Amino acid sequence: MKVRMIGLGKMGLNISRNMLEHGIDVVGFDIDAHSRDEAKKDGIAVAESVEALLDGSERNIVWSMLPAGEITDDMMRKLAELLKPGDIVIDGGNSNYKDSLKHYDLLKEHGIYFLDAGTSGGMSGARYGANYMIGGDPEAFEVVEDVFRKTAAPDGYLYTGKPGSGHYLKMVHNGIEYGMMQAIAEGFDVLEHSRYDYDNAKVAKLWNHGSVIRSWLVELMEEAFQEDPNLESVKGVMFSSGEGQWTIEEALDLKVPVPVIAMAQMMRNRSLEDDTFTGKVVASMRKGFGGHSIVKEEK
Repeated sequence: MKVRMIGLGKMGLNISRNMLEHGIDVVGFDIDAHSRDEAKKDGIAVAESVEALLDGSERNIVWSMLPAGEITDDMMRKLAELLKPGDIVIDGGNSNYKDSLKHYDLLKEHGIYFLDAGTSGGMSGARYGANYMIGGDPEAFEVVEDVFRKTAAPDGYLYTGKPGSGHYLKMVHNGIEYGMMQAIAEGFDVLEHSRYDYDNAKVAKLWNHGSVIRSWLVELMEEAFQEDPNLESVKGVMFSSGEGQWTIEEALDLKVPVPVIAMAQMMRNRSLEDDTFTGKVVASMRKGFGGHSIVKEEK
């Protein structure tokens, strides 16, 4: 089985490396020449265009790892024109589930199968064992399940059924993530303002050995505090990629109260206006698991 990866950024390249390591034939494309060169260094075959990536004589399994929104919309329209009936498209990015429903309908008109695969685990998960939440055509899932199984963490993939259900589940997952990160950050903010002189890295290490709140997020903070004990080089700007807001909007439509997630989103919005230690902690966690950008403090 050959997978054709579109998007060789932080996630797409690591998933491609993961596939290659598990004996899955993968060929990739990225509009950025540097990204293509990085893939070549790892022995990943690279095409110079989307057209060159595809094959007219065999079934194409196309995996898209592009930014949500207009870029993914444009690619889905392009694939609808280039692919043939029976081909399979997997959107492994963070698309809004409503967009995924539109992409499913668009591709179905051309006889092309579609799976929306919410992908969690950050860069290390993509490389060594991802977490997949997969909705869409059951026939397509049966064909590619082995790819998910081989590249996922143990018990790290779930077929959730109807089109859009994978990205819907990932949306809610990220809303929960917002709340968890905010709580961890606020706790360290209280410690930072207390009368006691805590070693934040040692606190994070302690909490990750047997405590109720042990987690990968706390582990990431141990690493961040070891590198910069008071996060003095980090500006507390907490960017948002959209999923938290989408979760809140969906909750409002369903009349489901989500005060923790909503407040976490509001705090991210606030961080764009002023600096806080809470913001520094969340920004450091996002950099740790997803390679997301941080704003450096000016000396």
